[in-house]
Order: sequence, then structure tokens, then C-alpha cells
Amino acid sequence: MHPNPVFHPDNHDESLAFAREAGFGVLAVADGQAAPMLAHVPFLIAGDGATAELHLMRSNPIARACDAPLAARIAVQGPHSYVSPDWYGIDDQVPTWNYLAIHLTGRLEPLPDPDLPGILDRLSAHFESRLAPKPEWTMAKMDPGAASRMMRQIRPFRLVIERLDSTWKLGQNKPESVRMAAADMLASYGQGQEVAVLAAMMRKPPM
Repeated sequence: MHPNPVFHPDNHDESLAFAREAGFGVLAVADGQAAPMLAHVPFLIAGDGATAELHLMRSNPIARACDAPLAARIAVQGPHSYVSPDWYGIDDQVPTWNYLAIHLTGRLEPLPDPDLPGILDRLSAHFESRLAPKPEWTMAKMDPGAASRMMRQIRPFRLVIERLDSTWKLGQNKPESVRMAAADMLASYGQGQEVAVLAAMMRKPPM
């Protein structure tokens, strides 16, 4: 997380909602190895925000290491872009990168294999619901034997969320007119991901 407190608004619910909507992030686990183990995972945050369900291939190093709860974090990347100092319209500025990032920190727990079908059903239902009017895909569309063989290759997990941290680096440390000028230029010339969304956030950053 960025060290400047101005980029950490008091918006826990908004940050949690963003992570829930994104539903995809980088799971990081350190178990004494030379470097943290990483996995890119879809996840589903519970309604109360206390846990996130996910699954991993059994061959994944994290799945092999996690036979008991492990300290873990899911990092969710939001929109981001390079910001040129010329866009501010004032002197003595430097290049930077504006971005949104959410970290969900807690402990990763293995779940019993019988929990897996329910987790897969909830995950697919969550994302399929966004594709309306397409009829939702369900596991019932698969041959039972094929579904069983595929599920034997993955394990269910739960991240117990003990802390949420977020960085909304949107130029809040600049005068409003300067931030607005940069947002307009970023919307047209930004280099990154979802620059139009990021520009809108810069125009009205969370408090």
C-alpha cells in the first residue's frame, strides 16, 4: 500500500464492494520459501465480507503447501495509468502512476472436498448472472463423469479476511483544478487499464 495517507480514504465498504465486483486477484502465500508463492484466482466474497471462497489446482504449489491455515493475501488490481507531469499544467511535477488496489489479508484455510461443488456453483452463478439475457451455465450441463474427473483435480479453499487495505491514488494530493486537468488528459491519452474509469475516479475521488 502507498505510504501517503491521503490515498487511503475511509471507505471500507466501497473498497470491499470493488473487490467483490472484480472477483479476481493475485493470491500470495509465504511459507518460509525464498519467495512468496503466487496464484491468479477468481474468488467470491461472502455477503458479510468475512471470507472469500476460491479453488486451486491440486498441483498448484499453494494447494500443496496449505494442509493447515496459512497467512495469505489477495491483491486486487483496479484501473491504473501512467500520468505525465505535463498534464497538470503547473511547474515542477514528476511522472507518476495513478491506480486503485485492494488487499484482502488473512488466513487461507483448506476446505473439505465435499464443499467444492457448492463453491463452484456459487462462483459460476455469480459471474454468469452478469451475462443476461444469456441463460446461465450450470454444472448440470456437463456429463457427470467429466465433471467428477475435473473436480478431482482441484481443491476448495477459504480466505478468512482479517484486514482490508486499499490505495486509491487519484491525485488527491494536488489542487482540484490540477487534478481535473490531469483527469481530462488521462481520459484521452492514458497508458494503462480502464483509463476512462480511472479518469472518472480522479474527478470524484472517495473521501
